[in-house]
Amino acid sequence: MRALNFIFVLSLISSIGVAQTPDLSAQIKALEDRLQFLEQGLSKQVDDLMWHQKLGDIATIDKVRYTSKPPHVVSNPTGQGAKNPLVIQAYTFIPKKFPSTTKLPLMVLIHGGVHGDFNTFNAHIVAELIDQGYIVIAPEYRGSTGYGAGFYRQIDYGDYENDDVLAGKQWAVENLPQVDPARVGIMGWSHGGMITLMNIFEHPEEYKVAYAGVPVSDLIARMGYKTQRYRDEFAAPYHIGKDANDNVAEYRRRSPVWNAQKLKTPLLIHTNTNDEDVNSLEVEALINALKAHGKKFDYKIYQDAPGGHIFNRIDTKLAKESRIEIYKFLAPHLNPPNAPK
Repeated sequence: MRALNFIFVLSLISSIGVAQTPDLSAQIKALEDRLQFLEQGLSKQVDDLMWHQKLGDIATIDKVRYTSKPPHVVSNPTGQGAKNPLVIQAYTFIPKKFPSTTKLPLMVLIHGGVHGDFNTFNAHIVAELIDQGYIVIAPEYRGSTGYGAGFYRQIDYGDYENDDVLAGKQWAVENLPQVDPARVGIMGWSHGGMITLMNIFEHPEEYKVAYAGVPVSDLIARMGYKTQRYRDEFAAPYHIGKDANDNVAEYRRRSPVWNAQKLKTPLLIHTNTNDEDVNSLEVEALINALKAHGKKFDYKIYQDAPGGHIFNRIDTKLAKESRIEIYKFLAPHLNPPNAPK
């Protein structure tokens, strides 16, 4: 695929007459970047249509916009509009089978990925939540893909993105009449699990219950076992700006394991010993930290469950049973009208 992109870039250079300078490699790289973001944008548009095809018969689906904190890094801090709040997009799903006068619980469902997006990979999970009677909001927090280079480079892993999710929850409570503000839960996997944890640690009054699946838990440990390319994502000037070796306190501040003492919300955690992305050592360190602080919570460590990082998001029997376990944990706190038996 990269070879085809390279050929395409060269043809672009030829067609638009880019000067053949000694800095040609930089120009090619810039064009490849443009192509990358173009591909992401087109993929997002196609996937948005797929949501309606997959779930349009059971839910009213919308894509909304709301504001969050301003960008944490701007090229010209004194420029016009530099301090304007960042506009965040989010998907909303409202079940059709319940009367419009019925108050329903809200589930804040958070996608994962350093640069990811909420796509139809999650459609079966959304369908299961809709069937139980949850209204779902899925924020596309800063750094999500499909919205161009500018939004992509607003990434703030472990910090302002948490506020983007909280702002989405607050928007839904204020703007969706069917939402019962007293019945709000939050859940996510991987990086979405990390955002879940940081939301309940910092804002326990906002959520009744939480689920964190295979959550990123310790950025310091993570930087130690990931590749240099992965570490460079965090050290980029538009992101944290320094690697963990140069600013260990900042990486610690953004890590759930170092905030475990703040837990007040009912919480279920899952991890898997053969996870190829979030090593279970991270999650087990979080579990141990919560225990050390005397926190009451639920957890399960799966032993080499097929599927690795996505073991309970796929379509195996084990995955479905694991999700039922999640829904049964959430239900007593949120009282959905069609809770799993």
